[in-house]
Amino acid sequence: MKSLLDRLPPLSSTGPFFALLAACIFFAFQSDRFLSGQNFSLILQQVMVVGVIAIGQTLIILTAGIDLSCGMAMALGSIVITKFAVAHGMNPYLAMLCGILVCTLIGFANGALVTLIKLPSFIVTLGTMNIIFATTQLYSGAQTVTDLPAAMLFLGNTFQIGQTNITYGTVLMVSLYLLTWLFLRDTAPGRHIYAVGNNPEAARLTGIATNRVLIGVYTLAGLFYGIAALLSVARMGVGDPQAGQTDNLDSITAVVLGGTSLFGGRGVVISTLIGVLIVGVFRNGLTLMGVPSVFQILVTGILVILAVATDQLTHKKG
Repeated sequence: MKSLLDRLPPLSSTGPFFALLAACIFFAFQSDRFLSGQNFSLILQQVMVVGVIAIGQTLIILTAGIDLSCGMAMALGSIVITKFAVAHGMNPYLAMLCGILVCTLIGFANGALVTLIKLPSFIVTLGTMNIIFATTQLYSGAQTVTDLPAAMLFLGNTFQIGQTNITYGTVLMVSLYLLTWLFLRDTAPGRHIYAVGNNPEAARLTGIATNRVLIGVYTLAGLFYGIAALLSVARMGVGDPQAGQTDNLDSITAVVLGGTSLFGGRGVVISTLIGVLIVGVFRNGLTLMGVPSVFQILVTGILVILAVATDQLTHKKG
């Protein structure tokens, strides 16, 4: 007979939700402005770019990999989108498609290097991160791109529910999480991602084309970075070559706080959204309390260490 403790869901799946709930309760007592629809909408707006990047990061971490180039890929995508439209007079919709394509190709290149040359994902994406950063600075001349067409700002526009303004970009982010969750749960390719992350050799012996799965994962992650570039442009109203410099670490933080194992093969993408919200809630709540930003970074670091320690202990127990 299993004990009650054994019957409980694993801490990695329930912990993020209770951590988010506890944070909301704490900040609700610290500021009367926290529990308002407008404030929650603001939190979602603040995290939507990193939130979409974190979807791609989750897919890669599920395969026991990691991507340090995601923020730079997003920044290059945003510069391609805005420069093509403003400097070269391209149709804005075609420019947006080109930016997404560039990010997708970056993801494909990362996946090809990881699988075909058998290089560690950390080293590959560390190298491509620097290459992409330099490319972004050279192509943009380190100058912000302004005077964007209205079509590029649509996802930053809002609609109203009650007294709360909600951006279309927030709706897109949540929709992408739901679609990815269904993909991972209900399709054979989604289950193959878990299998490759859990034991690549066993997955290969069962007939799964592991290299194809990995290349597909990195390419799909690049697609999400391209969508994040659209959200970044829409939210800031400019193409900023300095954007995304901390988004790689922020996305990894969100994935880890969401309970996805760094060892691969275990995690739920919806929990990554909870991880994104945990970071957003802490930063928003501490700001409302008047706490300096340096302490926000300190708290985030502590949360990451606790989440990784929990993952390590769970992995050893398994």
